[in-house]
Amino acid sequence: MEQRKIAFIGAGNMAKAIIAGLVRSGYPSDHILVSSPTQTRRLPMEQELGIRTTSDNLRAVQESDVVVLAVKPQLMAEVFEPLQGVDVSNKLIISIAAGMPVARINEIFATQLNVVRVMPNTPSLIGKGMSGLYATETTPAADRDFTESLMKAVGEICWVEQESQINGIIAAAGSAPAYFFLFMEAMQNEAIAQGFDRDTARLLVQQSALGAAHMVAENDQLSLSELRAQVTSKGGTTAEAINTLQALNLEKTVAEAMQAAVTRAQEMETLF
Repeated sequence: MEQRKIAFIGAGNMAKAIIAGLVRSGYPSDHILVSSPTQTRRLPMEQELGIRTTSDNLRAVQESDVVVLAVKPQLMAEVFEPLQGVDVSNKLIISIAAGMPVARINEIFATQLNVVRVMPNTPSLIGKGMSGLYATETTPAADRDFTESLMKAVGEICWVEQESQINGIIAAAGSAPAYFFLFMEAMQNEAIAQGFDRDTARLLVQQSALGAAHMVAENDQLSLSELRAQVTSKGGTTAEAINTLQALNLEKTVAEAMQAAVTRAQEMETLF
């Protein structure tokens, strides 16, 4: 893939996940600069990943070809309004901030930017991420291609045509690892209650989840319902468990949870 100098403004968990995934995929670490006011965040990343770090946002932006906006939405204006005088007309701006539409990003920088919004998730850290991408019509094709290659280095990607669909990406992918972790946690706790020690309970759950995910990935000709049916013998133990989950409206609960994520993302768009 094309190699450009990338500045990450912000050193939070998602930025670290993407950076670690990039470095492990072979992207040159000396092409990555992270800016954060917090030394305790910068230095471990510098030592672990071999990247460059700074506390100077202005330096980071000026030295880069690509600027990744990786600060919390509520801090976006505070962090970037002081940089309004910097010429970013030839730079690619990638935003991974939830609830921060392109129009608001342009307003903060007081100029029209070449922006791609990216909604990744934390499995990007191990090269198993899922990211949704949206680009404005004025963003050059080369910048779209670079962003796609960048995020493919840490997982799978999909493009959306409407910016509003990024909120759906948040619900279906960005927040989704936490849903699975919660479900796995509940299963682990019940396995412990049934007499297994914590490590064995975790192994039972994590290996089952890993195997199930691989079966989905390797059998894309089968629907999820067909895969479920293959495990569910009529009148058996699995059928009884599935019947219980359905009687407790699991599908409705999941739908409401995902819609709550979308609603919160929409609310955030009006707050910052």
